[in-house]
Amino acid sequence: MTDQASSRKEIARLLRECRTIAVVGLSSNPARPSYRVACYMQQRGKVVIPVNPRETDVLGEQAYPSLSAVPGAIDLVNVFRRSEEAGAVVDEAIRMRAKAVWLQEGVVDEAAALRARQAGLQVVMDRCWLKEYVRCVGG
Repeated sequence: MTDQASSRKEIARLLRECRTIAVVGLSSNPARPSYRVACYMQQRGKVVIPVNPRETDVLGEQAYPSLSAVPGAIDLVNVFRRSEEAGAVVDEAIRMRAKAVWLQEGVVDEAAALRARQAGLQVVMDRCWLKEYVRCVGG
């Protein structure tokens, strides 16, 4: 089951209001979807925080090995990891008191989404941040 609970209005609000976005699984490889989406985020004025233990710098930003290593507040955690790895990332986002979690297209973890909602986080699941931005906010 994919996320049907997030209305277009709620998604548009998240896209507009979330400024600091931790991108878990962000790769420095320009051919990877995570890179293209994060680059688009930066071009729209978002502060992109790369989270990937295999990277040191992505898109001119220091990369962190985990969410817990990121200093400061995070508005949204965007997850580019396999579904079976998403739950641990969501739990870390809850502990860090992020405002929202966004599981990219193909990333589905209903139990993790429920935990996040119960903790007060907004959840978008199985949707592409870039596609939704174009659809809800405009290119």
